[in-house]
Amino acid sequence: QVQLVESGGGLVQAGGSLRLSCASSGSIFSIYTLAWYRQAPGKHREMVAVITSGGVTNYADSVKGRFTISRDDAKNTVYLQMNSLKSEDTAVYYCNANQKDLSYWGQGTQVTVSS
Repeated sequence: QVQLVESGGGLVQAGGSLRLSCASSGSIFSIYTLAWYRQAPGKHREMVAVITSGGVTNYADSVKGRFTISRDDAKNTVYLQMNSLKSEDTAVYYCNANQKDLSYWGQGTQVTVSS
């Protein structure tokens, strides 16, 4: 069982930065593929960034060059550094951990970007 707790969301002006954190407990963190998703009002949840257990990363086109995902397996934590934020980045951001048939979600953290 994996429990995920996100933090770091908030209100920021367009062009600003935020760093989200997602801390895990309860399992071997290093074997999981970790990802950040987001869901804006009235829209489907979408993948923002993913990092494999080997450190390979992938990003949604909309955030490439602005967001960076990283992981610290010693701290059981995954991060999302968000720079040059835009109003369209406003959403609830969710952390996900998955490994084979297992998938776990955090409760989400709100990010609001004011223009």
